[in-house]
Amino acid sequence: MLPENPKDKKKIDRKEFNISPSSVETIDEAVMTWIDEKLNVNVTTNKGWKKVPVLWSTAERARQSKGSRTARDASGQLVLPIMTVERTAVVKDPARKGPYWAAVPPKADSGGVLTVARRIKQDKTSNFQNADSMRKRGQLNFKVQKNSNRIVYEYLSVPMPVYIDVTYKVTIWTEYQQQMNEATQPFITESGTISYENIHASGHKFEMTIGQDFTQENNVADMAEDERKFQTSIELKVLGYLLGDGPNQDNPQITLEENFVDVKMPREREMWDEKPGDWEKSKFRG
Repeated sequence: MLPENPKDKKKIDRKEFNISPSSVETIDEAVMTWIDEKLNVNVTTNKGWKKVPVLWSTAERARQSKGSRTARDASGQLVLPIMTVERTAVVKDPARKGPYWAAVPPKADSGGVLTVARRIKQDKTSNFQNADSMRKRGQLNFKVQKNSNRIVYEYLSVPMPVYIDVTYKVTIWTEYQQQMNEATQPFITESGTISYENIHASGHKFEMTIGQDFTQENNVADMAEDERKFQTSIELKVLGYLLGDGPNQDNPQITLEENFVDVKMPREREMWDEKPGDWEKSKFRG
């Protein structure tokens, strides 16, 4: 097959911007997606190689015990192995502001202060260019100078991001030591020799640090009649950011604005008692 002639097909680089509001739930989604999809922890069971279910810890234990068959069996006992994620702390540290250290207040009318994208407004820019072409060349759609400053841009702006530290606790429950070894190893080796990861959700990227301690709370040494289980807790710290007030914000989450090109100051003829034609004969005409 012959290679494509680059003259036959012009390649145009386009960049898509997916800007959605960032909230605490967005950070939660990023953590759950990283654990459930990227790590994708599997262990060896009596039914073969099985994926460990990842559940978000909530207060609705009655709903979990009655309706969720993936977490509990018919008698209400937890089906091991299982992994739970819980958000334990949210801290707003003034010393951790990310790349934006200046305190920029939101605009009273729109709210957006941080420009994240810009594009040319084609229809309005063409009107200015055609007007220049008609005035200078006497015809429309004539080639104009490349360094023309009569270009209308659209600016996409969002509120100033507020950075927060969010702490999560990941708890792994298994029945056997081999399963615990297989489940905890991806948390240790995924980030390599460092404990840093980038997590994503809804077009946003956050920085996450995996804790150094893997706390084990096993009851295998206890000779009581409780069910034997292996339990390991892992701490995750995420540097996330929030955009706007969420549903409580009065202003728009995303603002689309345009720049001005010309400043027109109409001449007041009545004030100077001018008549039609006087302006063309005036010596003050530029």
